[in-house]
Amino acid sequence: MGFISPLFLRLVPMLVVMGVIFYLSHQPGDTLYLPAIPGIDKVCHLAVYALLALTVLWYFPSGRQKPPGMVVLQTILFCFIFGLSDEFHQSYIPYRSVSVFDLLADLAGAILACSLWWHSSRLHRAMASWYLCLVRATGRNLS
Repeated sequence: MGFISPLFLRLVPMLVVMGVIFYLSHQPGDTLYLPAIPGIDKVCHLAVYALLALTVLWYFPSGRQKPPGMVVLQTILFCFIFGLSDEFHQSYIPYRSVSVFDLLADLAGAILACSLWWHSSRLHRAMASWYLCLVRATGRNLS
């Protein structure tokens, strides 16, 4: 596996989640079917952007010690900018529109994930464990 950059392997989950978000936001509004539960679309935004934030947090190398507050701030900012670009993208899709409330749900998801990461030593251990699996698989340090 020496031909694959170890840093790229850390990017893959984030790129996959970003690709799924792009694909879903590219669907015309009349083709999206969600259960008839009030606010379910905001819950979906929150959940997907929480997942995106977790993949962004995992991308940050464990070997380089950035202050955790800076990591959280960069992650939230990244998710916010991606959410903003996603809303802009949706403005060109039939039967879709820009929604500040969607953007707020995206931001809430990123903040929720970062809060869990900040306060959960178990989540830190899980992310470190995944990191070590990649180190073993590639035979190189990923930082």
